Amino acid sequence: MTTTVRTGAATTGFPSFTSYVRARGPVLLRTARALTANPCDAEDLLQTALAKTYVAWERIEDHSALDGYVRRALVNTRTSQWRKRRVDEFPCDELPEPDRSVPPPDPAEQAALRDAMWRAVTRLPARQRAMVILRYYEDLSEAQTAAVLGVTIGTVKSAVSRALGKLREDPEIGRAV
Repeated sequence: MTTTVRTGAATTGFPSFTSYVRARGPVLLRTARALTANPCDAEDLLQTALAKTYVAWERIEDHSALDGYVRRALVNTRTSQWRKRRVDEFPCDELPEPDRSVPPPDPAEQAALRDAMWRAVTRLPARQRAMVILRYYEDLSEAQTAAVLGVTIGTVKSAVSRALGKLREDPEIGRAV
């Protein structure tokens, strides 16, 4: 099967996906670089878009519009990445020096605290326990937690607040610290 891609007035035939990528890869990489701030992220973005194109290769009816298809996959993939993105890295000119005056935490103590915290959470009433697990272990927002449990956001806020108060007062957690 020969695939044809139009580039301006000229028409170029591509017998396979591989030949398409070889011929059009540099142009598509420039598009990916325009969508990202990092050349490595651009390469990852292009690879993801090309993987999506490969999966759909046989279903693409208009092979003269392959560049448009891949570009749309680039934009859609990048948009999904933006939506999912959590900012936990911040660029800086210099790496901060670690504070050597504070000793590193003891892994055994951390494990004991985690175990004590989990036992305290399991002792909470079922509704409060569900809300704490969804909020802090599953990292859902208050609105998402409310939607999952079929309650109002205010109910989630008050129940989680009461649960955290109980956890703060739990004697087993105090002993583990």
